[in-house]
Amino acid sequence: MSESVPQKHGYSPRKDVLAKRLHRIEGQVRGIERMILEDRYCIDVLTQVAAVSTALDSLALEILDDHVSHCVAGALASGDEEAAAEKSRELLEAVQRFTKMR
Repeated sequence: MSESVPQKHGYSPRKDVLAKRLHRIEGQVRGIERMILEDRYCIDVLTQVAAVSTALDSLALEILDDHVSHCVAGALASGDEEAAAEKSRELLEAVQRFTKMR
């Protein structure tokens, strides 16, 4: 008999896709390193740094959305006030960390 294993995190069904995006971002960072080693023009390097930053921000927002849609919503729907408070606190802390980066 096969039991259904509950999804642990909101991003779990798409973790392979997210990992591929991270690999692309990693490649972008290596490209920036090459640019530095090749003494490329400052503005060109900064343009690539901004692109990496935007890509990471986009990924973070996607995972944050998954956290709200799965983790926070699940805790609220469970009726467990302690779990709901914990997930809500985590959400607020994550948003604060994310907005402090700006």
